[in-house]
Order: sequence, then C-alpha cells, then structure tokens
Amino acid sequence: MGSPSIDVADIIERQRINGRQYLIVLLCALLMFLDGFDTQAVSYIVPVLAKTWHLPREILGSIFSAALVGLMVGYLAISPLSGRFGHKRMMVFSTVFFAIFTLLTVFATNVTELIGLRFLTGIGLGAAAPSAVALTCEFAPKRVRSTFVLLVYCGFSLGFVVAGFTSGVLLPAFGWQSLMLAGAVAPLSLTLPLAFMLPESLAFLKKRPQADERIRELVLKVFPSAPIPPGSGFILEDEGQSRASVAALFRGRTSVGTLLLWGVFFLNLAEFYFLQSWLPTMLTGLNYPAATVVWVTALPTIAGVISALPLGLAMDRVGPYVTLTAMYAAGCLFMFMVASTFAAPVWLLMIAVFCAGFCISGGQKSVIALAAIYYPSSLRSTGVGWALGIGRLGGIAGPLIVGVMYSAHWTPAEVFRVAALPVLVAGCAVFLMGRLSGSPHEMEARRVPG
Repeated sequence: MGSPSIDVADIIERQRINGRQYLIVLLCALLMFLDGFDTQAVSYIVPVLAKTWHLPREILGSIFSAALVGLMVGYLAISPLSGRFGHKRMMVFSTVFFAIFTLLTVFATNVTELIGLRFLTGIGLGAAAPSAVALTCEFAPKRVRSTFVLLVYCGFSLGFVVAGFTSGVLLPAFGWQSLMLAGAVAPLSLTLPLAFMLPESLAFLKKRPQADERIRELVLKVFPSAPIPPGSGFILEDEGQSRASVAALFRGRTSVGTLLLWGVFFLNLAEFYFLQSWLPTMLTGLNYPAATVVWVTALPTIAGVISALPLGLAMDRVGPYVTLTAMYAAGCLFMFMVASTFAAPVWLLMIAVFCAGFCISGGQKSVIALAAIYYPSSLRSTGVGWALGIGRLGGIAGPLIVGVMYSAHWTPAEVFRVAALPVLVAGCAVFLMGRLSGSPHEMEARRVPG
C-alpha cells in the first residue's frame, strides 16, 4: 500500500492561525521595516549633504534614485535565485549584504562614492522583499493572505516613519553618518533571528533530498496538531505549474494581467517615491519649520500603515479589483487637494497629504498583495519580484522627472496637479485587470488541477 499524499495547502486552510504563523509575519515585517528605514533615510541626509558638499539641485535626483536602481537589479536579477537557494537563505544573505554597504556609506567622502554605495545597498534591499512576501504567502491561508501581505508591508511604511523621527534626533546631534550607522547595525542584529526562527520555503524543500520527511517535520513544527502519519507524501499548492521564469508570466491567463500589473506598479511607485523623496525638499523650500517638514513627510507612510488593515479586509471580502479601483480614484482627487493646500493653514495641508498617502502608500502595499494572490505559488516570487522591479523603474523615474520639473522652477502645486493624473490611470488599469481576470472565486477555480 502506498504512502498517503497530503495537500499542504489543505492543512494550512483547516488549521487555526497560530503563533508560529504570526512569527513569520513579524520577522518578515521587521525585515521590511529595515528596508523602509534604509530607503527613506537618504531623503533626510540629502538636504544636509547638499549644504555640506555644496551639491547642485540637478544631482539630488540621482542620489534619490541610486538605491532604487539597485532595488530594481535586486528584484529582477537576484530575487529569482530564491528558487535555487530558498527564500530563507535569500532573506538572510540579502540582509547582511545591504547592512554592509549601508555601513560603508558612513565613510563616503563625495557624491560619486555615495551614489555607488547606495546602488549596491539597493541590490540587497531588492533581493530581500520578494522572498519575504513569498514566504509569508506560503504559510498563510487564502482567507487572510492579502491581510498578511499588507501587514508585512506595514513594516516598510513604519520604517519610513521611524527614519524621519530618528533623523530629527540623530542628525542635529551626531551628523548624517549616525543615521546610516543605525541603518547598518539594526539589520545585522536581525540576521540571527531570521536564520534560526524562520521556516524554509516548502517549495524549496520539495526539491531537496528526503523532501517528504523534511516537509513533514516543518509542517508539524508550524502546525503541531496536524494529523500527518509517518511516511506521508506531500502535494504543494500549484505544484504542477510551470517553472518560475519571467517567460512563464506570459503564458496562459497571466499574460495580459502581468502587463497591466506592471503598469500599476510603475505608476504607484513613481508617485510614492516622488512624495517621499521630494516632500522634505519642497517643504523646506517653502520655509516650513523643520518639525513640520518631518511630520508632513511622515504622514503618507503613517496613513499607509493605518490603511493596511481596512484595505486588506476589503480586498479579502469585497474583492481586490473593486477595492483598488476605488482607492486610486480617490487618490487622484486627494493629490489635487494637496496642490491646493500649500498656501492654506498647515492643518489642511496635513489632512490632504494624509489622505493622499492613504491611497498611494496604501496602494503600494495593496498592489503587492494583489500580485501575491494573482500568481500561483510556483510563479509568485518571480511574479512579485518582476512587478516590483518594473515598479522600481517608476520609483527611479518619479524623483528624476520631478527633479527636472523642480529645476525648471515648477511650483509644488503645479507638480502635484500633474502627478494626480497617473494615479487615475493606475485605477483604470486595475479595473481592466479585474474585468479580464473575473471574480476571485473564478481565479481560485482556475488554479485547481483538473
């Protein structure tokens, strides 16, 4: 008599969510927190360096975009290697990698060194995020998968917020190097918890010797009460799907959706990094007090954190396409509102920026959750990684385009009015993607092997 075959996805769906699953979410969220801290910290040191190193306006956009170029390389070239080495190893290696180059940034003496080190740091940051999302999804039941991914990306937003307030404490007292030093020490301290407390990817274990026994040990570690007899074989979610190559994203039902998804990522990240990179410089140029600059710049990411739970629940219950279409339409209106409040009382500006951030920062996390549930598990890391990588082209382009506009003496209000339109385009793309993909139930039905 053959060994029984057990569907791991069925175990995950039937078991109650437990502390081990929450620990996976927490560790992945901490990694994304450090990713966000490192990414945003440069926005606060650039105004200091501009004065200290006498940098022209034209070079500032290149500094902002250097790490984003590295992020794109990490997403597109490095993160697909997780299929060979496993998500856990990829996360540990990437964390050490970006920590080392952030530490070396402390010793930069000119803008060329700074741009080069930020590019290398970005490669490590970009390699870590897709594996964090994919590993979270592997151990999350479908009913809360979007919520879990959004919670992980809350860490990214919190990193942005904490970078702002930490800069307000460290920069005046210890100089710009102190912020980079903090951004290096923290990820190094996280590597041991990642190495010893995270489970390995089930899909990776399936390719290893004695795969079924390894999977049984891991599943019982995460779900101690699961009824799994010795000698069982295991079936993984979407195990029969094609290998995780970028070409596989354009086979079958995911082809057109992939192009639309890439467009949404591009536009959303262009808006997000425009806000986070240029708001401090714009507000400083309008002579707002330093404390106000920190608070207003932090508001989009604070709003993004607050948005995670309601948007995750709406995506799981109402549907991802309806939720994101409505959110982007509202985001367009709020960007116009920001453009109208630069000369208004500060509290009005803060409300407008908060609402715009709810839609744009929240949209960034939501569209990652959409990608995670759109692709089958065999394509998930590659699909999310390539979407983020293409999105980083927008993240690079956004600050550079605004830099050109700012150098041409466009006012902040004029920049925000133009920036409102791509948000509406992103909403239209999500709407079309939903029309082509059908309902979430139809999506799941297409994944069930016939």
